[in-house]
Amino acid sequence: MNTRYAVRTTFGVVVLAAAMLLAGCERPPVETVQHGYRGVGMVQVYNPRTVNDLIAENRMPEAIPAATPTPGVTAGAIYKNVKVLGSLDVATFARTMASITQWVAPQQGCAYCHNPENFASDELYTKVVARRMLQMTQHINADWKPHVANTGVTCYTCHRGNPVPGNVWYTDPGPLQSKGMAGNRAEQNTPAPLVGLAALPYDPLTPFLDQNNEIRVVSTTALAEGNRHSIKQTEWTYGLMMHMSKSLGVNCTYCHNSRSFTDWGQSTPQRTTAWHGIRMVRNLNMDYLDPLASTFPANRHGPMGDGPKLNCATCHQGAYKPLFGASLLKDHPELAAPLPALVTEPAVEAPAKVSAVSQVVAKK
Repeated sequence: MNTRYAVRTTFGVVVLAAAMLLAGCERPPVETVQHGYRGVGMVQVYNPRTVNDLIAENRMPEAIPAATPTPGVTAGAIYKNVKVLGSLDVATFARTMASITQWVAPQQGCAYCHNPENFASDELYTKVVARRMLQMTQHINADWKPHVANTGVTCYTCHRGNPVPGNVWYTDPGPLQSKGMAGNRAEQNTPAPLVGLAALPYDPLTPFLDQNNEIRVVSTTALAEGNRHSIKQTEWTYGLMMHMSKSLGVNCTYCHNSRSFTDWGQSTPQRTTAWHGIRMVRNLNMDYLDPLASTFPANRHGPMGDGPKLNCATCHQGAYKPLFGASLLKDHPELAAPLPALVTEPAVEAPAKVSAVSQVVAKK
């Protein structure tokens, strides 16, 4: 009896372990797409079921119909405190503001950024942040074409109808536990979702997406002297690659050739695009997001007191291209590049031909 009980117990444990193991696997069907020479592992693996769900999540809203321009009547001449889009004609300016509301705060409306009693006021931090984000969007589209090409980005690329993008991040302070006899654990052996619950450093974003550290796995020198490409930096790099893979919904071989991961000559064009993307995100965090930390209220700060920052998932959200390559930028050329400087003019009464909607739209 004891033997039978032991056998049944052992069998039950094995079945339970197998069920737990399979629970982490994708159920069929699974499809593969070869995009390199046979035998080099240049294959992407997709599950049609999850891809269909992802496509549904990445649908774009319809663009607001283009406005009839009001030549000679600029937003800066009609409204007060317009610092970024003031050189637009009033009708186009009103359409842009309505689009931003649709992209960022469809439930909250204009009052999310503006005081309804004084639209020109900068008293709400959200308006100050939104103005800077407009400048950042223009900067991306004008100066980071090696990454975004002519597809570009708009506010919707990251926000998707939410006041706060769903994939911002903060510097991770690490677990609240002692360092142990080994001292500094170098962020290792603390499983974190960001690195696939592996023993890799739990925060590969700060050193590479918010600091200007070189990303390298293979050393450039044969001897240790002068070689700062340590094992820790290598594991940081692996952690960053895992983040990028999950953010874009792709395998390592989307960018790399498995025959020689480090050889640029055997890599795909996407690796060059990703190289520029890493540096673009770093630039945006260091020059745009980090300086805004003091503008955000305390409840928008991370545990280390820093403000929200961008990473690859902020735009891509699981798709190899944000919104699978669709773009709203073609409908909003005012976001494609910084606009000409506005010549300051005194505010005047809105002319009769300017719509009532235009007259109440606030400025950023």
